[in-house]
Amino acid sequence: MARSALLNVMVQAALKAGKSLARDFGEVQNLQVSVKGPSDFVSQADLKAEKIVRDELMKARPTYGFLGEEGGEEIGTDGAHRWIVDPLDGTTNFLHGIPQFAVSIGLERSGEIVAGVIFNPATDELYTAERGGGAFLNDRRIRVAARKQLSDSVVCCGVPHLGRGNHGKFLVELRHVMGETAGVRRMGAAALDLAYVAAGRFDGFWEAELSPWDIAAGIVLIREAGGFVSDMGGANSMFESRSVVAGNEYIQKALLEVVNRPVPGR
Repeated sequence: MARSALLNVMVQAALKAGKSLARDFGEVQNLQVSVKGPSDFVSQADLKAEKIVRDELMKARPTYGFLGEEGGEEIGTDGAHRWIVDPLDGTTNFLHGIPQFAVSIGLERSGEIVAGVIFNPATDELYTAERGGGAFLNDRRIRVAARKQLSDSVVCCGVPHLGRGNHGKFLVELRHVMGETAGVRRMGAAALDLAYVAAGRFDGFWEAELSPWDIAAGIVLIREAGGFVSDMGGANSMFESRSVVAGNEYIQKALLEVVNRPVPGR
């Protein structure tokens, strides 16, 4: 597949950071870990990976803005472009030796996500997409699954944990989704969950309380794979609402309706 110069920059940054993460993953028990909040860890591996990504991206495009999970936001002089980066999505998985984590890099242009890269160094899977150019897994074209019925579908979600999210609201959503689908999964890394939807592994995905760096790359991946993404209100305000519902044309619409059903009466 042919990649633009910008996408090549993103890929190289993700691969370089992934190489660093892969080394640290092999010594996960020796990592220095500080606590940002309840069940929310940040490791030296995380900080190191973000520095690698930032250095690579800013060296190539020094006028672009940068929004990273660990380092916060820098406003670029360019005005139109912004990198949106999660250097280690799935930190808790990483720290527990679970090989489900990724480097995620999105490129925003004038408020729209136009390119995305998600790389899992543990499985050596590289997902890439550019607006208008399709979505790929290790240079092989990918498409969302073709299922039309929720009853045939396996969907993925995020589950709120200690100190995070509205547990009661989620349990209502889960109750409804469990009764309509063939299966529900929780993998622990939103960027990879979205990449799996793009690749047709999951039929749908929903989660609330997300940040832009969790979903930026995944949004363009799914859309370029023929899928649909909205917030949980059905609008295109995923960053503002901090929520996402994704799938193909049929499953995304059906899943959106199910997760918004009211609390059942007693």
